[in-house]
Amino acid sequence: MSNDDDLVPEQVSGYTVGEKKTIAEYTKLDAEDESLAKWKASLGLTDDAAPYPVKAGDKRKVVIVEMSLVFPDQPQLKPIIINLEDADGNTISGKEIKFSIKEKSIYQFQIKFRVQGEIITGLKYLHSVKKSHIRVDKVEEPLGSYAPNTKDKPYYEKVFSEVEAPSGMLARGSYSAITKFIDDDLTVHLSFPWSFTITK
Repeated sequence: MSNDDDLVPEQVSGYTVGEKKTIAEYTKLDAEDESLAKWKASLGLTDDAAPYPVKAGDKRKVVIVEMSLVFPDQPQLKPIIINLEDADGNTISGKEIKFSIKEKSIYQFQIKFRVQGEIITGLKYLHSVKKSHIRVDKVEEPLGSYAPNTKDKPYYEKVFSEVEAPSGMLARGSYSAITKFIDDDLTVHLSFPWSFTITK
């Protein structure tokens, strides 16, 4: 069994994914529909927004720029920042991601990402954590729906709820994890392994 065999988003009974539309199609939808107008405004769909410049040939729809852990109750601790994009804007693949967290530390995940080319609906963050090949945690965090970024808003940020690192002799040690970013269509935009150690 691979690390991510069980890393599949939960399905909501009776929910079906709507028909995909281009940005041009969305912007032309019924202007008389107030709720639709509000939804489009919430996504930032305006005619005057300059799109974020995308390199020719870049077909990625969601670009994960950075993942970080911050320690809101311990400002003396530096955030753990994991860059997932190189200087040329390419997704870093095969990068070893490894860090340590002190037991009982309160931390928050923060994700910085960019959407380009088309509207993304139902984006989710998933991760599965294992210790000695036994799954000890699984997270499914809905991120939402997004219009492509603009020059004025070059990326989106999502801050997760606070989490307390486990403590005690059995909790300390090495963990392996895999993270996946997936949308309503079950398109996987990025998947990567990482590991961490809980220390005393």
